[in-house]
Amino acid sequence: MKDFMSKDPLSLENQETNHLSAVVKSGATVCVRNVSWSLSRSKQTILHEMSFELSSGRILGIVGPNGAGKSTLLRLLYRYHKPTTGTIEIGGIDIWKITARMAARKVAAVLQEQPTDFALTVREIVTLGRTPHHVGFGGSNGAQDGHIVDAALNRMNLNRFSNRSLGTLSGGERQRVMVARALAQEPCVLILDEPTNHLDIRHQLEILELIKDLPLTIVTSLHDLNMAADICDEVLILKDGNLKGSGVPGAVFSAEAISGTFEVAASYERLAPSDKNLLTFNLKT
Repeated sequence: MKDFMSKDPLSLENQETNHLSAVVKSGATVCVRNVSWSLSRSKQTILHEMSFELSSGRILGIVGPNGAGKSTLLRLLYRYHKPTTGTIEIGGIDIWKITARMAARKVAAVLQEQPTDFALTVREIVTLGRTPHHVGFGGSNGAQDGHIVDAALNRMNLNRFSNRSLGTLSGGERQRVMVARALAQEPCVLILDEPTNHLDIRHQLEILELIKDLPLTIVTSLHDLNMAADICDEVLILKDGNLKGSGVPGAVFSAEAISGTFEVAASYERLAPSDKNLLTFNLKT
């Protein structure tokens, strides 16, 4: 007891800060070179050859109509699909020249559909994010894992749900649990597939604030173009598996490009209170 009480509170605070820093690393570059993907049996090309680069710590938004290839591109980035052609490098390393475990230490993904019938508690699910860092059978890192899981729960404001089962949480809360699990992997790159899908306005804003606050390199697919323009440093437009445009939102999201991609009549309106441009859409007549 005496030894515990004699510890410097500032030292304990610094330890907690170090663990928080360990959960959220700095980002890494993403380099996609001449990448395409085709179905193995039919050879049908789902994603045509494309190239792009993303600097460390930047946010890339991927937009396009349904069936454009957004989810396929994300699956390539988090090493679910192997490219038919080309290479994908994270921090200068080809993710298919390292083990799946090593790749999972670099890239974490939060997918659209989350399980609702898990008997596991929130803490147990977040702890699964430590799996890529374990070596051998049952190779837990003990106290270090516990500190990192605590930090991930704290960052996502999930402490009070720690012992709740996932199935008892709302959609927004479950999404936060899955982001916390991804953060527990200590990745450099975070992949988000429609992170605001099925969420109410408050939970959408919470997720968007998280995206803007994290120092990681983030790649996310989004349906809301105004949202993408607001939070993303760069955007890609996909249609029919083809890359139609890439760059900063202000340059890529022209009314003409959006109209042609989504087959609508798109135009910009100026909002007086915020002095921002807002994309609006109507069916073509």
